[in-house]
Amino acid sequence: MTMGTAQVFVARMVGLAVMGPGGERIGKVRDVVISLRVDPNPPRVLGLVVELVTRRRIFVPMLRVTSIDVEAVTLATGSVSLRGFRQRPNEALLVGQVIDAPVRLADSGEEVVVVDAAIEPTRSRDWVVGRLAVRPRRTRLTRRGAVSIVAWRAVRGLTLSDRQGTEGLLAVFETMRAADVAAALSELPVKRQHEVIDALDDERLADVFEELSESDQRQLLGHLGAERAADVLGAMAPDDAADLLGELPAYESDRLLALMEPEESAPVRRLLRYSADTAGGLMTPEPIILRPDATVAEALAHIRNPDIPAALASMAFVCRPPTETPTGPYLGCVHAQRLLREAPFELVAGLVDSELAQLSPDATLAQITRYFAAYNLVAGPVVDAGEHLLGAVTVDDVLDHLLPRGWRDELTEPIGGVVGGLGTGHPDRGDGHRHGAVNEPARGRDHA
Repeated sequence: MTMGTAQVFVARMVGLAVMGPGGERIGKVRDVVISLRVDPNPPRVLGLVVELVTRRRIFVPMLRVTSIDVEAVTLATGSVSLRGFRQRPNEALLVGQVIDAPVRLADSGEEVVVVDAAIEPTRSRDWVVGRLAVRPRRTRLTRRGAVSIVAWRAVRGLTLSDRQGTEGLLAVFETMRAADVAAALSELPVKRQHEVIDALDDERLADVFEELSESDQRQLLGHLGAERAADVLGAMAPDDAADLLGELPAYESDRLLALMEPEESAPVRRLLRYSADTAGGLMTPEPIILRPDATVAEALAHIRNPDIPAALASMAFVCRPPTETPTGPYLGCVHAQRLLREAPFELVAGLVDSELAQLSPDATLAQITRYFAAYNLVAGPVVDAGEHLLGAVTVDDVLDHLLPRGWRDELTEPIGGVVGGLGTGHPDRGDGHRHGAVNEPARGRDHA
């Protein structure tokens, strides 16, 4: 059975020999590792747990597998990592933790037991758990029911939120980007959402809030209470905080601004003076700003700061003091690529691009879009009539406003997928399910 196989039932794979491309025996299959999701979409198959002759169990990525048949699993290479397999918080074992798990059918609510799971390849060479073999849960008064094959989406009880407590979710979220956490959070029940945001620190929650849809932001902000909401707004990027406050009633926005620290609320108040669809409303007031006597080494140190978004790090702006927005006279910008080509001791004053056009704070969204297209930029300076730098607009801010309102609400899945481990363990199933074709479900064990 080659990689074009429609589906492979994993219980039949347990105990199959794992062979290298030259026919050398590497070990045998003991389990299949998957990444569970918050939503009911099929999880991705990460790889196989393979037991070596020495009984050490190692992990083999699924992309190394070239074929699966009734006799063996063949790998693209005989070179594998001998590091012992350790299950991570964001992983689950199909044989050890999903098979024999009690679940419910989504349409009827009937309680059933998983007796096998079918994995299938996608066009991108990934594998997903597309189908489950389930049997009605047996009681003392009922006979063993027939096995039926259902889509993964047709069952409830196997998602990340079903299987992980709040502590488990937090452990998984620690490994994820803020955008993926935001997408995962929006899929959780409201009660679980509140438990998660209560446990996150203000800085991390601020990062997540910046990636949430407007509706989710408003709903969760109301749960935080005024004091903590003000703290989270203060930790957010000023432009994102201004966008959020602009969505609230004026009295609520004013109350939260009054609770924020003055140095945190001041840039937000300046942004709120502009219309949300102008350069003044879209800009961040905290770009990379340098004095003309700064060196290339200093400029590169600012650009390397991991807290600076990639678009903002594409250029630095050179101004005379003061270097806080609104700055002293704006002299021009220095592109990151130019800095990389110069000696560290050179002064940025000699590298300034003073010819690049500037955006006025009243520039419209259409004008900003044409500006980025004309100059092939991902960031641009916003300068007032007095030649003071007010901030910078980045291309991601423009895209956020060009997309339809509420576009984040329409995301059906987090970018890159959301992962998490199951909480139900099960002993290794041994070799008992290797007999029979791998594209047929195993019988499984009944539950009393």
